Amino acid sequence: MISRDFDRFGKMIDLLELQKEFILRHLTAGGVAVDFTMGNGHDTSFLSRTVGAAGHVYAFDIQPEALESTKKTLAADMCPDNVTLILDSHSNVRKYVAGEINAGMFNLGFMPGGDKTKTTMRETTLPAVKDAVGMLAPGGILSVAIYPGHAEGDAEGRELRQFYETLDRHILCCTEIHIVNSPTSPYFTIIEKRHKQRGA
Repeated sequence: MISRDFDRFGKMIDLLELQKEFILRHLTAGGVAVDFTMGNGHDTSFLSRTVGAAGHVYAFDIQPEALESTKKTLAADMCPDNVTLILDSHSNVRKYVAGEINAGMFNLGFMPGGDKTKTTMRETTLPAVKDAVGMLAPGGILSVAIYPGHAEGDAEGRELRQFYETLDRHILCCTEIHIVNSPTSPYFTIIEKRHKQRGA
């Protein structure tokens, strides 16, 4: 897999694109997915096209401009009519999404091209990630991209790692992927829920 990805990304691995390779191993047509950080809607579009007309995607952001930008992205990408855009914090996910999800994506930090003073914060990120993990269906996946190049992003990453360390490895597999010789570059964590517990 690694050699293939080196060829695909011009001999350098693009970590934010590599996330999608993991998502595609778990998410199929008809699935339910959540984009917890809508931004400009590129992850929303990816999830929408992956689950297809029979599936559904919920996307969250607290900025009205994010919803407007995402609407344009979905239209430009000719996505199916399977997305619910929600102007609210991702920490309120359980108010809008009932039942289990097959995949979730967090792309923390600020909205590209938007107001850089509006960034995800630990006090809402951690509860949202905890809820997302609790909502995963067997065989489901959660991807969390973290930006340690600014103070809040670094703090988010540290706090999330403390939470990940508490997860039961017999139920959830938590993997961190980062560039070792570029400590301020974005990195991401993949949380995969096993189809069944070992020994079950």
